[in-house]
Amino acid sequence: MEPLLSYSPILLPILCLVIWTLVQMVWMIAIRLPAISAANLGPEAAQRTDQLAAQLPKEIQWKADNYNHLLEQPTIFYACALVLAIAGLGEGLNLYLAWGYVVLRVIHSIVQSTVNPVLPRFGLFMLGSIVLAVMAVNGVMSLVG
Repeated sequence: MEPLLSYSPILLPILCLVIWTLVQMVWMIAIRLPAISAANLGPEAAQRTDQLAAQLPKEIQWKADNYNHLLEQPTIFYACALVLAIAGLGEGLNLYLAWGYVVLRVIHSIVQSTVNPVLPRFGLFMLGSIVLAVMAVNGVMSLVG
């Protein structure tokens, strides 16, 4: 079935990163709630996330930290990709960059949520940031001609 309106291909990586963020949220909840229960902490323990984090094993907190990270820098990605889609620039290099950013964020999530070595995780973050910056600059250059 063909959509009534054509769409920009760059919308697909946006939706995939949204879905990944929701997967990370479910993973966080599935790990965190049993840990809270096992630690005999009541619902009030979650009033302040920093205090809750201090009472749980660090491996449990890594999932929550990553979920929070997926709600930070990716918001810039969403804005950039939507502008590119609206401007008709959501194909070619920009599309490849968008997919690259999504793949790097997923890898970053898996690394942070499982083994969490800081330097490799930071390298993934910086590489994703560079991809996002190139995407934005490419968009600006295309828009100003």
